[in-house]
Amino acid sequence: MTVNVANLPRPAVATPGRHGARRRYPGAVRLTVFWEKMRGQFGDAYAASVAKDYVLSGLGGRTVDQALAAGVEPKKIWRAVCEAFEIPEESR
Repeated sequence: MTVNVANLPRPAVATPGRHGARRRYPGAVRLTVFWEKMRGQFGDAYAASVAKDYVLSGLGGRTVDQALAAGVEPKKIWRAVCEAFEIPEESR
């Protein structure tokens, strides 16, 4: 099967714009912060395991990885993780 790459969506990229301003990646910072919070709460290895293995009711019966792949906002996913694992308010 041949895939015509011209028809694939292009990722957002930072490019020089008017007056040298740069566009930002939509959502990239939030996703980065999400993974920082996951690793901070669970550690590197366990954060990956939580994301892959735990099915969360707050995500409609999906794992973190499945929810991210489906385009769910990282902030909503983090809230579901906090609820499921009873993460204290000050750590959220």
